[in-house]
Amino acid sequence: MFVSFGYLVLRQVLQLIVLGLRGDGAKEVEILVLRHQVAVLRRQVKRLDLEPSDRAVLSALAWFLPRPRWATFMVTPATLLRWHRTLIAGKWTYPRRRPGRPPVQAVIRALVLRLAKENPGWGHRRIQGELVGLGYRVAASTVWSILTKAGVDPAPRRAGPTWTQFLSARAKGILACDFLHVDTIGLTRVYVLFLMEIGTRRVHILGVTTHPDGAWVAQQARNLMLQVGDRAGQFRFLIRDRDTKYTPVFDNVFTSEGIEVLRSPPQAPRANAYAERWVRAVRRECLDRMLIYHRRHLLAVLGEFVEHYNEHRPHQGRDQRPPNATDTEPAVADLASARARRRKILNGLISEYSQAA
Repeated sequence: MFVSFGYLVLRQVLQLIVLGLRGDGAKEVEILVLRHQVAVLRRQVKRLDLEPSDRAVLSALAWFLPRPRWATFMVTPATLLRWHRTLIAGKWTYPRRRPGRPPVQAVIRALVLRLAKENPGWGHRRIQGELVGLGYRVAASTVWSILTKAGVDPAPRRAGPTWTQFLSARAKGILACDFLHVDTIGLTRVYVLFLMEIGTRRVHILGVTTHPDGAWVAQQARNLMLQVGDRAGQFRFLIRDRDTKYTPVFDNVFTSEGIEVLRSPPQAPRANAYAERWVRAVRRECLDRMLIYHRRHLLAVLGEFVEHYNEHRPHQGRDQRPPNATDTEPAVADLASARARRRKILNGLISEYSQAA
């Protein structure tokens, strides 16, 4: 900027010298030409785009031009005076500091919002205490201000945990059941009743029928309790929707084993999110990619897919382990000698890979 400003000043000085050597007639003609050009530019340009150096030169030249002749400039006299005041202020004014407290660091702001999100029951004073334990000295009013600006209640008055928090905290003792419907090639709708153990993501196909009713659903529940046997004591809750096919007889099958039945709110699929997620998986990976002929064909297809789902398919919620996998870590393969072997599921629709012996 200083180089360009010096260049402009030198250029103006040289132009003054050249004008001084010219005759009066040539100057008057040039003045008329420049005035006409300025008038043309004023008609076409609404706002000038001037650099800081241009403003400085015009402000300096204004000192040598009488006030009545300032109409020559393409800017108003008030603009010239403002530019000059800005130059003076820039010379004599020291760097200013913003009044008030220093701004809150971005890392502290992000940490406050993280603690509020991960702990919905904490108020601003509880969050402040946690920050002090982490070595951040922040006032409670500052935490209150951060939460308020982010739209988070600084003094929460929430009724209880969300469905996601409730399911995650008690996943090992929760069962979830739901219906899945499939339309065959003959446009016959077949209903599938399934149940999932949320803790392990293990899926059970309870039954397949074209005419589900309360008696049929209750009988499938009894068959499941016979299969589970002593493992029934591991479960505490069963989540189901408000379908009328779930009769009191169905609920009594589980309550007699000490399992409390929880009905999800109306039109709230997230309350039974694990079951809904499995329906999406089985449709995308299997049912939407093939035609189903009849009920027995559907039962055979689902049986093969569920075996793959429980024994091999990895799950993000289980550290990429299948539902029936043990807690032991898999052995690390020797990349130099390892060979992956492919096993086709559902006639090649799905592939499983394992280390060749």
